[in-house]
Amino acid sequence: MNKLIADIRKDYTLKTLDEADVLPNPIQQFEVWWNEALSSDIDEVNAMNLATVNALNKPTTRIVLLKGFDKEGFTFFTNYKSAKAENLLQNPNAALCFFWKELQRQIRIEGVVKKISDQENDAYFNSRPLASRIGACASPQSKVIRSRSVLEENEKKIIAEFGENIKRPAHWGGYKLIPNYFEFWQGRASRLHDRIAFTLENHIWKIERLAP
Repeated sequence: MNKLIADIRKDYTLKTLDEADVLPNPIQQFEVWWNEALSSDIDEVNAMNLATVNALNKPTTRIVLLKGFDKEGFTFFTNYKSAKAENLLQNPNAALCFFWKELQRQIRIEGVVKKISDQENDAYFNSRPLASRIGACASPQSKVIRSRSVLEENEKKIIAEFGENIKRPAHWGGYKLIPNYFEFWQGRASRLHDRIAFTLENHIWKIERLAP
């Protein structure tokens, strides 16, 4: 008999999180947890859920890859003609969520997204493997296509025309999410998890504990 979904549960006892333990700046706190995650056995540690809202106020989510972060925010790349890009054009508010089950941790980040510069886009695009650069040019991301053969035909045409000299298409680039809210979640026993929230108010981060 298949295990009942309602019976799937895990008790979290690995670590704790207290207000006294966190740094006053949430991006610095993220960096602490990020470095711990990097040194742990986590597959695709930079995978994050990106949530956007479309013109009908319908939320949509998908997994994207974090490609950088600094004191200003968090960077990811995509096709500027994709569904997520269309959402962000209409409503730049977005949310990110990391779940690192090996550390029994989750980080939620909310903020406003902006495009990064062409110089940054070119630098990252040119650092990608050749196959990834070709793929970015070959795929009309989020658009309906008749079959996979469309992608394969596009790939062949690009290789035939450009060889290895693949330039970044104008419709491909990066975004940076400028955060105004963080939540650091540490799993605890009996579902009494630790949740520490950072809210940006008048350029100052307010730190509060949330009930699980």
